[in-house]
Amino acid sequence: MSAGTETRALARVAQAQAASPQPGEGGSRRRRKTNAVTEPEGRRGKAGYGLVSPGLIYLLLFFILPVFTLLATSLYVKPPGADVGQFAPALEFGNYAVVLGGYWTELLRSFWFALLATVLCLVIGYPMAYLIAVRLRGHAFLQGLLLVLLIAPFFTSFVLRTQAWKQILADQGFVVQTLKTLNLMPDGASLTTTSVAVVAGLTYNFLPFMVLPIYANLQGLDSRLLEAGQDLYANGVTTFRTVTFPMSMPGVLAGTLLTFIPASGDFVNAAILGNNRNTTMIGQVIESKFMRVLDYPGAAALSFILMVAILILVTLYVRRFGTRDLV
Repeated sequence: MSAGTETRALARVAQAQAASPQPGEGGSRRRRKTNAVTEPEGRRGKAGYGLVSPGLIYLLLFFILPVFTLLATSLYVKPPGADVGQFAPALEFGNYAVVLGGYWTELLRSFWFALLATVLCLVIGYPMAYLIAVRLRGHAFLQGLLLVLLIAPFFTSFVLRTQAWKQILADQGFVVQTLKTLNLMPDGASLTTTSVAVVAGLTYNFLPFMVLPIYANLQGLDSRLLEAGQDLYANGVTTFRTVTFPMSMPGVLAGTLLTFIPASGDFVNAAILGNNRNTTMIGQVIESKFMRVLDYPGAAALSFILMVAILILVTLYVRRFGTRDLV
């Protein structure tokens, strides 16, 4: 490598670093502004509490209280001789052992389907986000058009979009007929009411939740860093592995969380695209217990188990792959 090439690469990196705020620089500016303010500390504190109080009240009413209500309901018991759907307050922790022992298969299957859908969304969504944010940088019309096409399905119902996949994967549909023509599927095989259809529906419905955070992160990627990699004779794969992907990790982390969490508790895709034997997800069980069986303690216990399990998995994931921007 020539000295001139190395000098140009270092200069590009230095320019990129100079253009981005240095660690602590924003804090120093805020401290200087704070020191310049002469109003009393008490008044500033009251103003801050006033600004955050609506959000805190909203969280208290619509998140914290419902969680405690859910926990209390999960401990209810059915009195002897009570009608269907009638329960009394109690502290029956055995409800958790009963539902966990009866539905642990559906719980694990839900996490497995959500994991597969998340990986597929990342594999499909990252190139889409990279194309829109990096390759089409400077082409505002094409960027806007692709973003509109990406979010356009949100203008239709979630149920209708899932029902459309049932028609796409039908036995007489284009996908199945093409696979059978290529001898990739036996004549009597079907895609609907299978785990393949459920994972495909999850991937399609939650794909924008993966693409948009990655796009937002790549949009701020400094192109001079990519040029510096090229000046150092790095090929495209090396530049992507050492520069692009590490700098897009906050978007990848946010996208995987936004995809995995709702996919774990989803029941619409499994109810429409699957069957009630080997594709049942935990969301279907909870919905059935709440709406048809009227087993409120069992449904609440399953909901609380699902919430705690997701919280544990997300915490482990963030600690393992998290970045300083999110942890």
